[in-house]
Amino acid sequence: MSSLVGRVRLYLGHAEGRLVNRLDRETSGVVLVAKHVDAAGHLGKLIASTAVEKRYWAIVHRHVAETELTIDASLGKDERSVVAIKDCVRSDGAVARTRVTTLRTFVRNGAPFTWLDIAPESGRKHQIRIHLSHIGHSIVGDKIYGSDDQIYLRFIAGTLTPQDEAALMVPNHLLHARAMAFSWRGRLYNFEAGPDGSFMAFLG
Repeated sequence: MSSLVGRVRLYLGHAEGRLVNRLDRETSGVVLVAKHVDAAGHLGKLIASTAVEKRYWAIVHRHVAETELTIDASLGKDERSVVAIKDCVRSDGAVARTRVTTLRTFVRNGAPFTWLDIAPESGRKHQIRIHLSHIGHSIVGDKIYGSDDQIYLRFIAGTLTPQDEAALMVPNHLLHARAMAFSWRGRLYNFEAGPDGSFMAFLG
């Protein structure tokens, strides 16, 4: 099977290409690529710090009442879930903070949804997805942090039912890494990527 980093190295013509940041499998958007190992090392440290501004868009279930809110909730392993990779909010976890701005609320097929702009101030695994689910607004199509762990297990096994697909509403969850900005070696970098057609179609 092909991979993004494999394609990068094929394009560059050498094996030094590195992915500096990573996205969850179904998250679309900006992935930063370093062409050489030395740049990857420096940029990796930068990404791990708070010096990089990342912005995401998400479409979540139900209307978010607040125009702006900040979610401060530590994250760690979800020991109650049958999904091995699932994390959750827990008091003894790693500190995590996410800023959320409501862009628009709307109704689709009689159900309420909200389009959000999101700025994570830390970079924990699944942070945005967990935080939004924690406040009662899971991301549309999220197989792990939605309403039923079993949907993810059936997805991995290739046994999703028509009922599962109807509940998910979309093939891939509606979280998009739309921008990344940082200063490096005396220059300001700003990378942006628009969402794909399915994201925009859901917005109508």
